[in-house]
Amino acid sequence: MGTIDLQKKSLKVVLEKKQLTAVTARVGLVLDITGSMRTLYKSGTVQKVVERILAVATEFDDDGMLDIWVYDNEFSRLDPVTEKDFEGYVDRKILQNEAVHKFGRNDELPVMKDVLTKYLQEDPAEEPAFIVFINDGGCRKNIKSLIESSADKPLFWQFVGVGNGNFDFLKKLDELEGRVTDNAHFIHIEEIDKISDDELYDALLNEFPSWIKEAGQKGLLAQMAGSGEAAAAIAEEPSPEPETRERKGFFGRLFNR
Repeated sequence: MGTIDLQKKSLKVVLEKKQLTAVTARVGLVLDITGSMRTLYKSGTVQKVVERILAVATEFDDDGMLDIWVYDNEFSRLDPVTEKDFEGYVDRKILQNEAVHKFGRNDELPVMKDVLTKYLQEDPAEEPAFIVFINDGGCRKNIKSLIESSADKPLFWQFVGVGNGNFDFLKKLDELEGRVTDNAHFIHIEEIDKISDDELYDALLNEFPSWIKEAGQKGLLAQMAGSGEAAAAIAEEPSPEPETRERKGFFGRLFNR
């Protein structure tokens, strides 16, 4: 059994546990390619991240495509990746691509605007979008208004902090008030290449079910048959007690929560 098949097997267990098997969603991956990420690209860690998130796309989306962006102080929207062409994707499409600006400073706002442009303007669809956003610290606070203004759209931002950078702003995403939905969440995984698939998918999809429920109740998913059914199913499940959201012991140490 290939690596991606094993990842899909692990993911299916998590999807069943979180009542997400009926969800249909488009999946996008935004990759930090600032100077401090150089080692993770060269070591193959980013390639492994692409493969692991691709498994999510193959389960959530019928076409099995994972949309990819990279950014530093510029950004590039790349060709989607599929199970047919994922091997060596990072080398071919990013590291060896002279059109991709690499290893500069960070500027998240332009790439986030382009994500919204693709899913809401250029290619609107019935399915919501689940966006995994990889960042290794120092995310600019000017994205706050974009997160707030996109809270009434069928799109969820899942930020993943890797390494030991400064994530003070991203840690406060759940505290942003006045939004139509809680459309953004942050997890910190210090060494993403060492966490198991089971643990990664459990953390990555921790807040998505509650957003599906909330967005469905507020009519954002009313026209989406698959996601609407999932929202109804999730709505029947009791909300977790506050203490269950604060992982203790191993998970607490793992995600610094």
